[in-house]
Amino acid sequence: MLFYGPPGTGKTTTALAIAYQLYGPELYKSRVLELNASDERGINVVRTKIKDFAAVAVGTARKGGYPCPPYKIIILDEADSMTEDAQNALRRTMETYSKVTRFFFICNYISRIIEPLASRCAKFRFKPLSEEVMSNRILHICNEEGVSLDAQALATLSSISNGDLRRAITYLQSAARLFGSSISSTDLISVSGAIPEDVVKSLLASCKSGEFDVANKEVNNIIADGYPVSQLISQFLDVIVHADDIPDEQKARICKKLGEADKCLVDGADEYLQLLDVASETIRALFDMPQTLVF
Repeated sequence: MLFYGPPGTGKTTTALAIAYQLYGPELYKSRVLELNASDERGINVVRTKIKDFAAVAVGTARKGGYPCPPYKIIILDEADSMTEDAQNALRRTMETYSKVTRFFFICNYISRIIEPLASRCAKFRFKPLSEEVMSNRILHICNEEGVSLDAQALATLSSISNGDLRRAITYLQSAARLFGSSISSTDLISVSGAIPEDVVKSLLASCKSGEFDVANKEVNNIIADGYPVSQLISQFLDVIVHADDIPDEQKARICKKLGEADKCLVDGADEYLQLLDVASETIRALFDMPQTLVF
């Protein structure tokens, strides 16, 4: 099986739950081999550790009422970080020992799994958790831990987590340690590293003014406050996409520039220059100025 999708959506938990349901606590350690990114998983490990584990047949004796099928399970978490040579070496191992061993591949990016390996698996895509699912689980945790969370704080937590339940739990845990059992929306934003919404809207308002000096001043304020520009670009994108007063063509121009700026930041470009470039292009897009300046 191949489980893929964004982090924090339950891929590894699902695989482990299936393994425990099949073998129970007694046989789990002898029937299941779990390897993740912290383990060495190069081609030598595939040829030795994984192959040796897969080659040994097991019986069908049931224990504790669990099914205990006559095969073992190898769980390869974060399989997209495996080298291509290691993935190619697995192809033969999977075919040779298919009667006695089953494989779980877990990854965030299915495109990094070679096609010959992916084609041998049943694929299951895990999508980001919906706000309703996130809220229900967070409220359950809050009730069990004695933490108070109002409706606005709950909505904020769901928003800044982007469907990642593990991230939401981490934010909630950090906020509870810092601010006590009563947590507000502001507390969650401060521990998450998210940029306050009014800062993002102020940048857009300065661009709508059409004056470069106003936008430049706002950019300087953002840099001086130490906000990460990559995070700001992500939140600025959401504001632009959901803005009702900006035509689609202008949105497309702005989003294109945001993508270019994000790539430049990944490559190590200066944050101030990239944010100023984004602000400048946003002004040009909003006022239908030509994309390239003519001297």
